[in-house]
Amino acid sequence: MATDPRGKAATLALRRRLLSNSCRLFFPEDPIKIVRGQGQYMYDEQGAEYIDCINNVAHVGHCHPLVVQAAHEQNQVLNTNSRYLHDNIVDYAQRLSETLPEKLCVFYFLNSGSEANDLALRLARQYTGHWDVVVLDHAYHGHLSSLIDISPYKFRDLDGQKEWVHVAPLPDTYRGPYREDHPNPAVAYASEVKRVVGSAQEKGRKIAAFFAESLPSVGGQIIPPAGYFPEVAGHIRRAGGVFVADEIQVGFGRVGKHFWAFQLQGEDFVPDIVTMGKSIGNGHPVACVATTQAVARAFEATGVEYFNTLLKPTHLEPVLCNKRSHYNEKPTHRNKE
Repeated sequence: MATDPRGKAATLALRRRLLSNSCRLFFPEDPIKIVRGQGQYMYDEQGAEYIDCINNVAHVGHCHPLVVQAAHEQNQVLNTNSRYLHDNIVDYAQRLSETLPEKLCVFYFLNSGSEANDLALRLARQYTGHWDVVVLDHAYHGHLSSLIDISPYKFRDLDGQKEWVHVAPLPDTYRGPYREDHPNPAVAYASEVKRVVGSAQEKGRKIAAFFAESLPSVGGQIIPPAGYFPEVAGHIRRAGGVFVADEIQVGFGRVGKHFWAFQLQGEDFVPDIVTMGKSIGNGHPVACVATTQAVARAFEATGVEYFNTLLKPTHLEPVLCNKRSHYNEKPTHRNKE
């Protein structure tokens, strides 16, 4: 049982004095002070038990014993950066590749989902030679400056929409203009993307990428109609761009029988770039970008080295790969837990 020698009021006072008000709490008027977690439960300083329905990171539960054990064992063996040759990082990349379409066979490991989406943006621009991005309304792709710019959920509260960002309607068949009773909502919503692309091209803009969460989460847990992404990908690729599937919040078996949410669009649909975060690390600072050989080679052609120094010095890519090799062994079983 965790103890709380300081007390909630003292912790809250310290936080208000030392941390920015921009770093917000859940339930700010009367925040819950969480002192420990186990599985799907969290416990406050008085021992009250809560079912954690908010946390989008603890994919296999808080303090999963296999994850804790793997971290402990690896930290006793090696703690260094990913520029040294090591088995774990390539072993994990191999296992990850087995869950993805064959074309998505090159991996970059990073610290966070924001870093992953920022790298995806760089990859898309280098590969296409274009600059502009098409996104969905209400989208959120991260907190770096480059990602705030492609996140309507954020930029509308700040400086507004950049000229190189083009916003398409969210494919919402419940609230949007094309609903479930429409004869083909997938084609109708994809036609909106085509319209947005055409409008950009009329202004001399060139599309580098279409970014979308495979299942828009901040936008309201929207499931795009079947066939929408393949239609959109066709419009984007004909414009010279690539399709980026953001799986940071929804990937790794979180959508039922499919391991990736983009697979809800059909087994034949293959994005050009897939980004991952949050659930990949169960709370540890790790993320990933998967892409094709063609996109990766274009990035390599710049001659600029890419490497990553982990946010926490005690958790680096080879170490984290060892953790994930445990709890990704049987994802269906873990989801049932």
